Amino acid sequence: MAEGLVEAGGMVHCLDRLPEPDEEFEEARSRIKNEHGGGLEYHQVNVTQNDALEKLIATIADEKQRLDGLIAAAGIQQVTSALDFKKDDIMKILEVNYTGVFLSARACARQMLKYKTEGSICLIASMSGSIANRGFIAPVYNSSKAAVVQLGRNLAMEWGRKNPDGSGGIRVNTLSPGHIVTPMVEANFKKGEASREEWEKNSMLGRLSTPEEYKAAGLFLLSRASSYMTGHDMKMDGGTTAW
Repeated sequence: MAEGLVEAGGMVHCLDRLPEPDEEFEEARSRIKNEHGGGLEYHQVNVTQNDALEKLIATIADEKQRLDGLIAAAGIQQVTSALDFKKDDIMKILEVNYTGVFLSARACARQMLKYKTEGSICLIASMSGSIANRGFIAPVYNSSKAAVVQLGRNLAMEWGRKNPDGSGGIRVNTLSPGHIVTPMVEANFKKGEASREEWEKNSMLGRLSTPEEYKAAGLFLLSRASSYMTGHDMKMDGGTTAW
């Protein structure tokens, strides 16, 4: 998604808690030709640390005197039955999946309103926030994504007409992907916590998705192509929730 935004001319700042970005980040940056003036930068921050996050977002916005968009994708999961989930583990997942996303959206919204940019925010939820995901025992992850969907609706309502003169209105939508083959999911397969075959059967397309398939969706949600779309949960799940 970040790469697609850069290709469209955006200056994109990627935030993560790692001291240095992984190899995929550098590979993406090496592919960028900067034909449209975009760029890709990396910053270390933990999105659950409000003060550090607010400071970093403000610094990024001050550089260009604007902030146009956010894709909030922070998320962790744990496969454990509801009867065995420890309270500390529940709080840890909610701290990242819900609180971290909330704080990220708020920090960016403050800068969008400060500079009166009509921003767009995309919160990454999951189809697991709308269904009981068969063959995947992750009650806290799934319910945290349901909370993200509802958060998106409420922020859209609150920020859509923020200023009396019509300036500074912020659109907020959620994107709910289906099964994506990521390192986290591959680890689930190796541990026997999920079945690739079962997930493929659940999809109308009979396969899992790749991260690249969501590239255009991120660009759509942050661009004027979706200018009259807010408070919406956009499902891209291979038809899994439509059975």
